[in-house]
Amino acid sequence: MTFAGWDTPLELVKYELTQLGYEGVVVPKDLSDQVAELAKNKEKNDMNFSALEEIYDSLSKLKVSSDFNYDQPYILAEIQKKRPKGPRQLATLGQEELFDKLHGAWTGRAAGCALGKPVEGIGISGKDGVVGRKVIRSYLENRNHWPLDHYFSGKDVGDHLTIYCPKSHRENIAYMEPDDDIHYTLIALKILEEYGPQFTWRHVAHTWNQSLPYNVICTAETQAILNYNNAVPRRAKSSWVTPEYTSSYRNPYREWIGAQIRADGWGYACAGNPQLAAEFAYRDACWTHRANGIYGEMMFAAIIAAAFVESNPRELINIGLSEIPKNSKLAEASRAALGKASSLKDFHSYMDWVESNFGALSGVHTVNNALVVLGALIYGDGNFHKSVCLSVEGGWDTDCNGATCGSILGAIKGHSELNSSLVSPLNDTIKPSVIGFQEITMTELAKRMQEVQNTISASI
Repeated sequence: MTFAGWDTPLELVKYELTQLGYEGVVVPKDLSDQVAELAKNKEKNDMNFSALEEIYDSLSKLKVSSDFNYDQPYILAEIQKKRPKGPRQLATLGQEELFDKLHGAWTGRAAGCALGKPVEGIGISGKDGVVGRKVIRSYLENRNHWPLDHYFSGKDVGDHLTIYCPKSHRENIAYMEPDDDIHYTLIALKILEEYGPQFTWRHVAHTWNQSLPYNVICTAETQAILNYNNAVPRRAKSSWVTPEYTSSYRNPYREWIGAQIRADGWGYACAGNPQLAAEFAYRDACWTHRANGIYGEMMFAAIIAAAFVESNPRELINIGLSEIPKNSKLAEASRAALGKASSLKDFHSYMDWVESNFGALSGVHTVNNALVVLGALIYGDGNFHKSVCLSVEGGWDTDCNGATCGSILGAIKGHSELNSSLVSPLNDTIKPSVIGFQEITMTELAKRMQEVQNTISASI
């Protein structure tokens, strides 16, 4: 059956056509034509389960073309065989420095997320055919707020635009409001506190069921948890379900950004140990995502873990790339981005190149959004405030990119060196929609993560 968790069955099938093409599958024209015909009468066919189920079954039998030149394994051991050489484990930190950096990472993640939340919708969808980055710039220029240097104002919105999340507007902000980019970092902490470093992907799924309301889970995660719960009855044990099933069955979002935004907690817990961070990220990602969706979380978990002891952006990016397959689309795009960032004069020239080459991807895809963060790290010159603002100016999934960039720079700098106007309005407080974390300070989160990190360090 075509389970419709995030969107309608028709939309799932349409996205599946795009995803299969990205994976190197050639979809026969007759199948594409059938979907196009159903889409002509969307209202009638959005829930046409029988017709769409037949199409989905046909799509599931298609094979990757022999012309597909990428090597993108799903199994951890195979991923590790295909990765370049890397440092794997870096230095350890003293307790005082570790706490300061953990506090900085939590704070940076929250600040970047809150900065990007009001314009996430604009960043992803744009307006009247104009890409989101340019709409955001026009919006700010019309208010003499360009370049971005503080939280978005909710006054005089105009421009026939909607900016969202009023609790994150500069006039109102007093804490980090609920957001999935923060929720998953809290979930990582909860998993590590309850299950320790031997946690499995099933522990992740179980913790979501315990702690995350279904309505705060999106895209690939929605489909995966729906698949998991359909396969694992609450009153009966079920061991047959696999990550291949939960991540792939009726899940056309399997290479979108949802796993990439879950990297941070594993990086914090493995400060200085990028290889272990990437392994933890793999366990978290493997049941909701495939290929580059998994690699995005692994790469950024490694970058974040390394950021506790390494500050050079290019070196951090290379460390992240050393934990994913060399011949993957994400690795290829990231290496190309590093080259372009050496020759293009500023961040927005770089983003012109990114949009030209990766703009056809969904606004919430892993690869294009990863390149936004990489560019912000490089062009931000090690400055926390500048880097985070650039990551939001870059458009697409603005709160995700702001959060990831803020997390990395926060780990580099430590809370004591976050000289940014984005920090104090949050009052060190998060109010999420995660059961068990209704309101908590980032100071407390840093302390708890430090205890987790010490336990992990003692076990290896």
